[in-house]
Amino acid sequence: MSNLKLYSTKGGVTEVTSRLAEVEADAQRLVEAHMEALLGVRFLASEYSTGAVHGGWIDSLGLDENGSPVIVEYKRGVDSGVINQGLFYLSWLMDHRAEFEHLVRDRLGITAAAQVLWSGPRLICIAGDFTRYDVHAVREHRRSIDLVRYRLFGTDLLGLEAVASVAGKSGANWRARRRAGGLQVPQMRTEAIAELAEAADEVLLGLGESVTRVQRKTYAAYQRLRNFACVIPPQQTKVLVYLKADPKTVDLVPGFTRDVTGVGHHGTGDLEVQLRTERDLEHARDLFRASYAAA
Repeated sequence: MSNLKLYSTKGGVTEVTSRLAEVEADAQRLVEAHMEALLGVRFLASEYSTGAVHGGWIDSLGLDENGSPVIVEYKRGVDSGVINQGLFYLSWLMDHRAEFEHLVRDRLGITAAAQVLWSGPRLICIAGDFTRYDVHAVREHRRSIDLVRYRLFGTDLLGLEAVASVAGKSGANWRARRRAGGLQVPQMRTEAIAELAEAADEVLLGLGESVTRVQRKTYAAYQRLRNFACVIPPQQTKVLVYLKADPKTVDLVPGFTRDVTGVGHHGTGDLEVQLRTERDLEHARDLFRASYAAA
């Protein structure tokens, strides 16, 4: 995986060499068995047929934590065809929404099927490696695409590395949405809170090249394959950010951070961060980084 080296420290220091799966199906079975933990995607189906007309089989179908449909395609090594193949299946999926929602209803229930987010379908390509042409092609595309490099280490270690991620058409920022009238800020007393939300957006997107944003009606999710932060549209006096950081590892400060484990709220994450001033945002940067690193 790029220049990363892994060492075992048992009885000295020994390098653990990386390898590819023996066959493509080995990587697929491993990811499908742990898809939610690895990708933040609930598994729906494997080798899903696109019917006699299209004559294809989608490697994996899933639904991510924001309700976006997800197609996962795998290649053992380097294969530039994985992106075009995945985009072909993504087009098929957009033309067969009712069929997908029926699958979601059967696997996850009526509520999940009613909340499918069709504005942000995702393609995740998992392969041994990608070329610079693959990365360039993805960044020029309007769909939400993640390129993920995998490696196996030893007998029981798996490494995943986000090579490139593009948010597609759903990634309009707070400022653009507010100017277009798409960001609802009821009875704002000043512009300060809206500007604070824009600043938080810039900080979260600036954490890494692989960060993408998905806009839902009630929150904006920031992803590094999985969600690591969710921002609620700004309220009158504060901006709420929910992080995947473990609240038990944080020194909670009343009025700034709160453990919301088991408490209903929009978005995902158990640590609530309340932003009222630019100083709050500065203090929250380390929490943002910790949540990003854990995603």
